[in-house]
Amino acid sequence: MHRRQVLKALTGLALCPLCASNGFAADAAHWSYEGATGPAKWGEIDAASKVCSIGAQQSPIDIGATVKAQLPALKFAWRKSGDTIVNNGHTIQVNFAEGSALTFGTARYTLLQVHFHRPSEHLIGGKNFPMEAHFVHRHASGGLAVVGVLMATGKPNAVFGKIAATMPAKEGPAVKADAAINPNGLLPARRGYYRYPGSLTTPPCAEVVEWLLLTDPIEVAAADVTSFAKLYPMNARPAQKDNRRYVLRSG
Repeated sequence: MHRRQVLKALTGLALCPLCASNGFAADAAHWSYEGATGPAKWGEIDAASKVCSIGAQQSPIDIGATVKAQLPALKFAWRKSGDTIVNNGHTIQVNFAEGSALTFGTARYTLLQVHFHRPSEHLIGGKNFPMEAHFVHRHASGGLAVVGVLMATGKPNAVFGKIAATMPAKEGPAVKADAAINPNGLLPARRGYYRYPGSLTTPPCAEVVEWLLLTDPIEVAAADVTSFAKLYPMNARPAQKDNRRYVLRSG
């Protein structure tokens, strides 16, 4: 199978915890964040997820030393509302209709969805944040770019507040999202970022991701984090070995 075909095939799996066209989990092999099906076992529970155990560019990572570089600016052209929202059994996810894009340099990626982890999956200097949002984008070639946004508790964020107020309490099919869920409201004012090559942070852990983690966090209400935690008290993969990967930091 050619590399492009492989990427496209992986992308179909890659959006796990999407896994099914209706947006909620339909995994052939069940996985979780603890116990016998937790992260340490992901590479064993399904042959398609073997890279979770043996991969050399796994995510997330603990970001320590970085290399300052002249990276291209991230240009967001996102529409102002989501399409559907779903509790997929692993997280809360908002899906987007065609028409929203991310551009950096000459590469253009289409926004597919945003989902959330508690606590943050990426660490900064050994410390995590209360939550992290992952905006998943797909290139026409099949590769993925994920914009990570760290979330600290503080002032309320109207968009995350709306997500917390309307997120389905139980796993099931996607439902129409509230029109007030504007993804642009989940971005910090400054758009500096860390960049490194990595993987999906859920099975199948495919190493097809360009990670773009924003350096500045956003603030969200502690009460909204608590609401999310009632559904998902912990849904974060532990930090993986960096295997001498360089992490670039925009200038």
